[in-house]
Amino acid sequence: MIQFVANHDDLSTDKGFQFKFYCDKCRNGHMSRFQPNGVGIAGELMRAAGSLFGGLFSDAGNAAYHVQRAIGGKAHDDALEKAVLEGKQYFKQCTRCGHWVCPDVCWNGKAGLCEDCAPDEHEELAAQQAQASREQIYTKTRQQDYTKELDFLNRGGIAQCPKCSAKLNPGQKFCPECGTSNTAAQGKEKFCVDCGTSMKAEQRFCAECGTKQ
Repeated sequence: MIQFVANHDDLSTDKGFQFKFYCDKCRNGHMSRFQPNGVGIAGELMRAAGSLFGGLFSDAGNAAYHVQRAIGGKAHDDALEKAVLEGKQYFKQCTRCGHWVCPDVCWNGKAGLCEDCAPDEHEELAAQQAQASREQIYTKTRQQDYTKELDFLNRGGIAQCPKCSAKLNPGQKFCPECGTSNTAAQGKEKFCVDCGTSMKAEQRFCAECGTKQ
């Protein structure tokens, strides 16, 4: 039984064997060295010779290919075993969960376990702080009233230009499309009875001269 990562790709062809092994946690990988397949290479040479000298060598090349397929099981298994021995140098196995992980990213050297079983303290603290910040932002933003200035009853109505029907913003004195006077907005405008300063409708005293309205 070969004990190694559960995730791997078999990149082998009739010319040779090669495998790529992945970290069980982050999927970083290591590709094994290419191991030539002698029988497959011999078949390629025979097929090449057959293209030059006729069918005899070509038939031999096809036969070699079938021989390679017949013995490929053992050759493949031997190559995989060598690749595993090579690849194990680039991974560490967690004795708690059994996963094989890359030492650079997913291994907690102080604890001697993978970071799934023993998270790095500083990384975990930073992650939890970020999570707490997101939760606090979520809560606090919902405690604020962002709609208190909106007129849900539409008491101001939707103003339109009496001439071209263009939409008018509250307080606009003239239509931005045709220039027609907005008599409704002008009628609501208030001025100080003493100095003539423009005032808000709810103001009881002029901010400039202090005159009571």
